[in-house]
Amino acid sequence: MHNPISRHFKKVVLSLLIINLMVSCFIFKAGNTEPYNEQRIRGAIVKVYSVRNKPDYQKPWETVIKRSTGSGFIIADNKILTNAHVVADQTFVEVRRHGQAKRYRAQVVSVAHEVDLAILSVKNNAFFSGVTPLEFADLPEIRQEVAVYGFPTGGNALSTTRGIVSRIEHQFYTHSSEYFLAAQIDAAINSGNSGGPVLDGNGQIVGVAMQARKSADNIGYMVPVPVIRHFLQDLEDKTFNGFPGLGLVYQKMENPGMKRSYGISENLTGILVRHILSESPAEGFIRAGDVIHAIDGHAIADDGTVVFRQGDRTNFNYYIDIHQVGETVSIEFFRNSKLKTVMLTLNKQKKDFRLVPLEQYNELPRYFIFGGIVFSPLTKNLIKSWGINWSKTAPKELLIELSNWPSREKIEIVVATRVLGSEVNRGYHGIAGWIVKEVNGKKFKDFSEFCQLVTTSNSPFVAFKGARNFQIVIDKKEAEESLDEILKNYRIGAAYSEDLKILSAVGEPNS
Repeated sequence: MHNPISRHFKKVVLSLLIINLMVSCFIFKAGNTEPYNEQRIRGAIVKVYSVRNKPDYQKPWETVIKRSTGSGFIIADNKILTNAHVVADQTFVEVRRHGQAKRYRAQVVSVAHEVDLAILSVKNNAFFSGVTPLEFADLPEIRQEVAVYGFPTGGNALSTTRGIVSRIEHQFYTHSSEYFLAAQIDAAINSGNSGGPVLDGNGQIVGVAMQARKSADNIGYMVPVPVIRHFLQDLEDKTFNGFPGLGLVYQKMENPGMKRSYGISENLTGILVRHILSESPAEGFIRAGDVIHAIDGHAIADDGTVVFRQGDRTNFNYYIDIHQVGETVSIEFFRNSKLKTVMLTLNKQKKDFRLVPLEQYNELPRYFIFGGIVFSPLTKNLIKSWGINWSKTAPKELLIELSNWPSREKIEIVVATRVLGSEVNRGYHGIAGWIVKEVNGKKFKDFSEFCQLVTTSNSPFVAFKGARNFQIVIDKKEAEESLDEILKNYRIGAAYSEDLKILSAVGEPNS
């Protein structure tokens, strides 16, 4: 005769075993505590050590050597993925895998500064011994739990923080000031975490940790999978071409009266084209006053957003960003209340439509010294050289140029950045951040043409004119005679940057 208590006890034990097995399976899938899975993940995380040689845009002949660390991780084909800002301006890079003591020399294979991504390689295959590369997942869902791996400052060991994805939309990337899709997470991202992987519950990559919001606790951002995939696909031909730009200026059409004035009914949506930039893919096909309704069949709302997956919206440029340079895109637009469609070839990068280049890295600033005045093309780097509060301390006329766009007549702004005080430039010593518009009454297209006008001038005086007809006039002969003394007094090796080697002698015509 069977004991009913014994049978009940066995059922309870069996139920507990089943529940335990189900929990174990869940934990294995989530990758939270399963030893082998966690060990595999950690074995693919690396610490990146960089020696950086950063130029001084106020003294463009000088550089400052700095050291920094960041994080990265191993993906397929023995590649290491990290942030661009971890290796920006690098001269020497080393990497160390989690759990190992030895550092290995690494090389930067490719960098996409606009989306803050970089690929590193290590020639010594021993570095990759026993590693299982991390794999990519799809774009995570909102409120999905993720884990951030990396080597934040404050210790040498690998750190893991957890959080959830709180939003996915276009954000400004701190490293480049460009506007791309990004994911916000509430896991802590501290200095040194940059470049580390953000993983889902299966231990697969959903993003690369890139920046934190300093004004709030536990708000960080990652480069999401679609942007990473674009970067990796771009590199399949061994050449990085960047992200395409449509090359037009637009405004929202949320005002009903404005829509009616352009013959757009209430149930239709779009954005108004204000201006077509020079050499834009849209030039000759779309014009100011047109209303763009859709890109590749995806309707654009009056606020300039599109649906990029069910229930989620972001800036309409999403459907430009997912294309590679050279691909075609379909644009639907209204002109005189009639719907038209055109296929455009995206043959230009976003940066081609900047009058003032945004943050530049891995290159030296350009400069030219004449009469003790230092001239340079205007860049975001130069503007930021006015300090951490550059938006308040930099000259206002330079800040205004950030929002302007190039034309066929003007593709670079030239600035007198500072004056190296001497007799030849007496009376001008206080000038800094002054925009030059003409040389001896002649306008110029770019910095090279500016230098050409100065060095080939046959006039005994070189007159630089700026806004409101303010002028700087330099005696050319005195400028030539005082050059060596000025360079010696200010310990400057050359009167112009390497790209201007064509100048055989400052103040003399080019050969």
